[in-house]
Amino acid sequence: MQPHERILVAIDTPDMATARALAARVRAHVGGIKLGMEFHNANGPEGVREIAGDTPLFLDLKYHDIPNTVAGAIRSAVTTCRPRIINIHASGGPAMMRAAVAANKEAAEKIGIEPPLMIAVTVLTSIDDSDLDAVGQATPSGDQVKRLALLAKAAGCDGVVCSPHEIAALHAACGEDFTLVVPGIRPADAAEDDQKRKMTPADAVAAGADYIVIGRPITQAADPAAAAKAIAESLL
Repeated sequence: MQPHERILVAIDTPDMATARALAARVRAHVGGIKLGMEFHNANGPEGVREIAGDTPLFLDLKYHDIPNTVAGAIRSAVTTCRPRIINIHASGGPAMMRAAVAANKEAAEKIGIEPPLMIAVTVLTSIDDSDLDAVGQATPSGDQVKRLALLAKAAGCDGVVCSPHEIAALHAACGEDFTLVVPGIRPADAAEDDQKRKMTPADAVAAGADYIVIGRPITQAADPAAAAKAIAESLL
């Protein structure tokens, strides 16, 4: 994998024109585009397909519901959006994850495409130990991430979303072939924001991240293309 192919740029906007312009400017310097709930809810699958184009798509909708509902949602998303990566919440439990994995393969086979990578979200990078304690999960975030990652692997998921600080522990627990998609990535000179468990792009890749998700440091830069290119070069 080339260094720039590890970068998934998060285009978090409901505005089609803004998303179209950003995608056009950065797609040559990144490995994929991440579109989430904000964009999908405003523009639907048609908008998602238009913005992604031929660029690999990370469809970041974080499904979390009863197994039957999630399976149906996965079938619809794979069929209409054709992502390269799709995700669910690991906290939905083993039965929900198994249903999602099966639905993903079923939908992909039906339309004749390679199944998207099924990635389970462990603990959001905006959450720290005090937040977990507040919702009744009185356990260090690293322990919770590992627990959920092992459940996801057992359920057949291809990998997980984790913070950069859990990369080494998860590779040790789940194996080097277990894909780690890592948000909370901020260049050293980036402004402070709501990400609490974060790391620079080069450090995250050196630690073993397979994909790094970067939004505002690219999309809110004065020159998004230059910002994406600079981050890619920092990974060499």
